[in-house]
Amino acid sequence: MPRTTDGDGTPVPQRLLAAATRLFADRGYDRTSVQEIVEAAGVTKGALYHYFGSKDDLLHEVYARVLRLQQERLDAFADRDEPVEKRLRGAAADVVVTTIDNLDDASIFFRSMHHLSPEKNKQVRAERRRYHERFRALIEEGQKSGVFTTETPADLVVDYHFGSIHHLSTWYRPDGSLTPQQLADQLADLLLRALRP
Repeated sequence: MPRTTDGDGTPVPQRLLAAATRLFADRGYDRTSVQEIVEAAGVTKGALYHYFGSKDDLLHEVYARVLRLQQERLDAFADRDEPVEKRLRGAAADVVVTTIDNLDDASIFFRSMHHLSPEKNKQVRAERRRYHERFRALIEEGQKSGVFTTETPADLVVDYHFGSIHHLSTWYRPDGSLTPQQLADQLADLLLRALRP
C-alpha cells in the first residue's frame, strides 16, 4: 500500500495533483509524462495508479476540484435568506475570485479539455451544466419577481458572464491594476446592469 502522506503530512493525492498542475501549466498536458509527474511528486507510478487510474483522471481532477468548490460556494449564496439581487451579485463575484485563485487549473482545463476521454468529457460537461443551471435559476427567480428585466433571456446573461470568466486565464495578470476582488466586483456589476429593468 502506498504511503498516504510525505514527511510534512501532505497526502499523496494532493502532492500528485500539485505536481501535475504545475507541469501541465508549464509544459502542457500532452507534453507531460506520467514519469515526470511522479518524479515531481516524489512518489512511484504505483502510487499514482493507486489514487488516479490514469493521467486523464489527473486532468479531470484538476478541474473537478475547482468546480466542486465553486458549486459549494454557489449553493451557499443561492440558499441565503437575502434579496435575489444580493445573492446573484455575490455568486457572480465569487466565481471570478475563485477562478483567479485557481488560474492554473482553469488555464489547463480550457487548453486541455479535448484530451479528456469521451466519458470524462461528458461528466465534466454535466457538472458545468449543473453549475450554470443553478446560477441561471437565480436570474430566473429575479426575472419572475420583477427585480430583473425579462428582455434579455437568462441563458444569454449566463453565457455572457461565464464567457468572460472562461477567458480570464488568457488575459488576467496578478500584477495588473485590479485586485481579484476589484475585478470580480466590476464583472458582477456589469452582470447586474445587464439585468436592470
